[in-house]
Amino acid sequence: MLDPQERGVKRTPRVGFGASREVGIVALAAGVEEERFRATRATLDALQTLVGGDLLAVNRAVVDHMQSPVALIPQLAGHIVASGGKRLRPIMTLISARLCGYTGTRHIPLAACVEFIHTATLLHDDVVDTSELRRGEATANAVWGNQASVLVGDFLFSRAFQLMVEDGSLRVLEILSSASAVIAEGEVMQLITSNDTSTNEDDYLAVITAKTARLFAAACEVGAVVAERPDEDCRALADYGLNFGISFQLVDDALDYSASQATLGKTVGDDFREGKITLPVVLAYARGDETARAFWRRALESGVQNDDDLEHAIALMEASDALTDTIARARGYGATAQGALSRFPDSVETRALIEAAEFCVERAY
Repeated sequence: MLDPQERGVKRTPRVGFGASREVGIVALAAGVEEERFRATRATLDALQTLVGGDLLAVNRAVVDHMQSPVALIPQLAGHIVASGGKRLRPIMTLISARLCGYTGTRHIPLAACVEFIHTATLLHDDVVDTSELRRGEATANAVWGNQASVLVGDFLFSRAFQLMVEDGSLRVLEILSSASAVIAEGEVMQLITSNDTSTNEDDYLAVITAKTARLFAAACEVGAVVAERPDEDCRALADYGLNFGISFQLVDDALDYSASQATLGKTVGDDFREGKITLPVVLAYARGDETARAFWRRALESGVQNDDDLEHAIALMEASDALTDTIARARGYGATAQGALSRFPDSVETRALIEAAEFCVERAY
């Protein structure tokens, strides 16, 4: 079972409303979404400001290294790179290096390398998932087709490995290449568990650890490696990144059933329509009666979905506290991430990483 498991905030029971009151509720919900967006933006702005000069250098490195005489490559790669990503993973590399007192420049191309690995996986993910929207924009596969998206993703992976080799550190190469391999394994694991309602919490955790958390762990660890810090510091930052990544993905999976499309940056309910077995589904299925389980099997295993099935799925999740408990678990992993920083002295960088872990969970509220 996933650990830690703590209970979250109690749900407010549903009540009936008249038409005028429904308008008020819609307005209130819109206000909550706007407030959440502002809080998220403020936290991201603070992180980006802290590493502002370095982040600009990373963005220049990304643009420079995605160039190719094959015009479609920079055109397609630029589409997703410029589509409003948070750059959280390269930011983690930059802040981790600063936290460890690094004053050189090796962390710049390595942060770009991390972003290339992430972007390549997004291109491949969207093809596998047949997604049409990412970060509020049309996906590359929706614009240029699956073949071009896969091949440009391969190009970005190759560029990432060129940057690793140029750095010259076998330790860095080991960390980032291992993360790339594990990400691919996670994608295959998710493919196996898709549409399978017998998937349990351990199976789910293995998928998100591989798909999401390992790259966050690698991004943080290389920051300590370039600073030549002791193994204990490197492991602590890797632990921070791993737990941050698990928390991040838990919240993302909850938001797929609870956010607005504008906030989520993709079509709400995509995971449900694609038959992905995420923790909210695992919990709702495990806690449901036979009627509820029959619904999940029809909708996710057989793929027979009606227009109102997403709404019904959300109702089942609310009734079983599946969304609340998913966020509670995310909060637990976020706290573990913060605890991994205890060996480092208080600093602007330490506080920034702590706030990043808090932001990760607060996106859900």
